[in-house]
Amino acid sequence: MIGTVLRLELRRSRSLTIWLALTAFLYSAVIAGFYPVLVESMSFIEDFLKTFPEGLLAGFGVDASFADPGVYYTSNVGIALWPIVAAIAAVAIGTRVAADTERGWIELPLAGRLPRTAYLGATIAVEMIVLAVLAAATVAGIIVGGELVGAGFDAGRFALAGVAAWIWALPIAAIATLLAVSTLSRSRTAGVVAGILVLMYLLRLVAQIEPSLGWLGSLSAFDYLYPTPIIDDGVFRPGDLLVLGGITVAAWGGSLWAFRRRDLVA
Repeated sequence: MIGTVLRLELRRSRSLTIWLALTAFLYSAVIAGFYPVLVESMSFIEDFLKTFPEGLLAGFGVDASFADPGVYYTSNVGIALWPIVAAIAAVAIGTRVAADTERGWIELPLAGRLPRTAYLGATIAVEMIVLAVLAAATVAGIIVGGELVGAGFDAGRFALAGVAAWIWALPIAAIATLLAVSTLSRSRTAGVVAGILVLMYLLRLVAQIEPSLGWLGSLSAFDYLYPTPIIDDGVFRPGDLLVLGGITVAAWGGSLWAFRRRDLVA
């Protein structure tokens, strides 16, 4: 029974996953294709970047030489693309229980012997799978595009950055699921998640621009989305993974607990 629900949820997510993965792959491949051109024009680009405040550049992931693969990836893909792709997938799948309740479909899968936790657990499993596929597609685009133009990217380090991106996206999906179970409203959940992400990005930007407010950065999820040291130095920050993992487990655990007791008619 659980396997059937999981396959059904995967099928429902197929079109969304394919289009997001294709978009992420092509975008990343194009970005990688421009890397050799950027390196050749580095002197001009460095002069241009000097016209901007260092804090503002750091807010967009440019806190070292733009020619460094990690900085290039972080600013053009890690911050510019991945949060959007991850949020779309997380909200679309994580709020499915709310959407099914609004449409009156939720009674169908729960009319039999399927426990509520198993039903929601299948959704959570699909969230993890889809986000893993999207992270892999994003990194694959960089690696393939880099190979085509001879960029010399380290595939192993980029793969680790993909794992870090996947772990970063899990709390978004978990919080979206918790909000969907609590509100039973897809639109409200999407609005709250989008608002939180925008607020967190602004907090990080302010923390980078104004050193006296640097503590605000620790409150932002974007402070944990920093693949530059992974790609350039091979350094993983285990503390970040523990924080993100803790939030994920707590939010998904809360979702399962709340869903067992939620009045789906209210």
